[in-house]
Amino acid sequence: MKYRYLGDTDLKVSRLCFGSLTISSLQADLSVNEGADVILAAMDMGVNFIDTAEFYRNYKYINRAIKRAKSELVISTKSYAYTYEGMKESVEKARRETGKDVIDIFMMHEQETRLTLKGHREALEYLVDARAKGLIRAIGVSTHTVEVVDAAADMEEIEVIHPIINFRGLGIKDGNLHDMEKAIEKAYKKGKGIYAMKALGGGNLISNKQMAFSYILSFPYIHSIAVGMKSSDEVIANVDIFEGRTVDPNVEKRLTNTKRILLVEEWCEGCGKCVRHCRHNALHINNCRSVVDPDLCILCGYCAGYCPEFCIKII
Repeated sequence: MKYRYLGDTDLKVSRLCFGSLTISSLQADLSVNEGADVILAAMDMGVNFIDTAEFYRNYKYINRAIKRAKSELVISTKSYAYTYEGMKESVEKARRETGKDVIDIFMMHEQETRLTLKGHREALEYLVDARAKGLIRAIGVSTHTVEVVDAAADMEEIEVIHPIINFRGLGIKDGNLHDMEKAIEKAYKKGKGIYAMKALGGGNLISNKQMAFSYILSFPYIHSIAVGMKSSDEVIANVDIFEGRTVDPNVEKRLTNTKRILLVEEWCEGCGKCVRHCRHNALHINNCRSVVDPDLCILCGYCAGYCPEFCIKII
């Protein structure tokens, strides 16, 4: 496993970051022990970096893994809090529930525009104070927009950026893939730590995973890449890919035969764009959110490309 410092921080992280949303109740809903086992499997294979968020409700998995681990784990988490007190509560909750006195990276979650960053100024001020007190080690933002990457690159307080990027540009809410590449390059050259999200487009690029991984691993302005994993087979396969090996055929076969589903996240706003673009009539709106008919869905993933909130995933 290769390791890199996250920009100008002193955080040395594995090239592969464990994306933990998949093990939580929002997706695979593994038991605490099952989820901890998957995290530990990744750690045993050299992964020392995990991405989570208060919204994922999975700190207990990380706590359990840390208690059983033989090595250290760098934790990056996020909060939607926008006030000073709200962010303080989020940081204290993360420290309490993960069992780590110091959180390595604390982020403002899903920042959308420069105005959003301005509106969350109080939260950012708390993170600056928390860093000064030694409660967190670095401050960051996660985003699906080019605008925020570009803005954060110029913000002295922000040390780490977690942007969406994949070879098809799925999920980028403004601009296109080229725009995002240029913004990330700017931030990287300014010393920001960059770890990517959604390299597989929320599971929608799994059928093109070789191309997806080839693209993201060759893009020179990224230090680490968060990939969602919910089983030891997924860990083994991803570590093989990141270490430049061919995936074990037996593991590949098991993963290929794994039954997958189309998941519509709970934050779906029911805009209907996915419904209008589904060629198989597998989606409809019910109670103001999109609902999938598994008998009609062929898991093509095209609908995700039309979702403005990136709430459709294949798991």
